[in-house]
Amino acid sequence: MSYGQTFAAWRAAAGDDWDAYVRHPFVAGLADGTLPRESFLHYLRQDYVFLVHFARAWALGVTKSETYEEHTLCAQVVYALLHDEMPLHIQTCADEGIGRRALFDTVEAPANLAYTRYVLDAGHSGDLLDLFAALAPCVLGYGEIGARLSGTGGPYAKWIETYAGDEYQSLCRTVGAQIDASVAQRIGTEPEKSPRWSRLCGRFRTATQLEIAFWQMGLDG
Repeated sequence: MSYGQTFAAWRAAAGDDWDAYVRHPFVAGLADGTLPRESFLHYLRQDYVFLVHFARAWALGVTKSETYEEHTLCAQVVYALLHDEMPLHIQTCADEGIGRRALFDTVEAPANLAYTRYVLDAGHSGDLLDLFAALAPCVLGYGEIGARLSGTGGPYAKWIETYAGDEYQSLCRTVGAQIDASVAQRIGTEPEKSPRWSRLCGRFRTATQLEIAFWQMGLDG
């Protein structure tokens, strides 16, 4: 599994926070099937709300893009969110007796609000690199989690295999490659020498910490 050089560098710079995110007790419960169903459904409802704002953030990426490839990628992700991931949430909740109206009326939890507004603020106040750094932990972190948990089976196998599957893994590789290209275009082929580098690493790490809080919100729910 490789999602590009920039992601690898940001991941390393996040230190212990990265492991706390991708190996959170919520994730462990998904893997071994011990996660309470109520916690998963609480997470799923909140994650639907999250995806609404996540789609807005990727749409913002279109306005921040400077190349055809950047425009295309951001539009592709928005399409995937609207036509693949969000319908999966709607169907999974419906299977559990949570109708569309109840799902759409979900009250946004504070941890959810903090995370989504941080990502949107990164995009509004910065350029595409700031937005990518804030978006990457979710997109690529879920890819890493899915790849690691693939084949574990259990009651959450469908969720796991969505992110372990070829389609999502291909998207992760595409996102990682575009982040590399966008970084090279804006701050050069040795980005760690740029005065912007530490700020981008900080954005990635903050978003990772907000992912940890999101898992905990789901677990506590």
